[in-house]
Amino acid sequence: MLSCYEVANFFLAQANEEIGDLISNLKLQKLTYYAQGFCLAINDEPLFPEEIEAWTHGPVVPELYHHHKEHKSNAIPSPTDLNFSVYDQNTQDFLNEIYSVFGQYSAWKLRNMTHDEPPWRDVAEEAGVISHAAMKKYFITQIETNA
Repeated sequence: MLSCYEVANFFLAQANEEIGDLISNLKLQKLTYYAQGFCLAINDEPLFPEEIEAWTHGPVVPELYHHHKEHKSNAIPSPTDLNFSVYDQNTQDFLNEIYSVFGQYSAWKLRNMTHDEPPWRDVAEEAGVISHAAMKKYFITQIETNA
């Protein structure tokens, strides 16, 4: 199992600064959330062990947020020491697919998308943990809808 940091670093390494493809903490949180949700739906197991919470601006992995909060709303630099050997080929393909689908959207578009989805919406008022069961239940419907 990967850590949330390894998932995040994979996405950060995909960003292309030269074409204006930048990832802020807000966007990184949403990409990580979508990766976890679809992994639960497809593989029936989490991609990473850290919890995701419902915060004001959508799903957040608190540890990951605090790790990158110094960047505020600015772009987070790509990691310079990423070790791709920690990702097997299936995981790389999966994360590339998530980035291909969701990486094209702005941070605020992703934020707004998550606000319309039950995993965040159903626990947002109490700012609680978004359960794996809730994510799996929702993301299975997204696979079936888009199949």
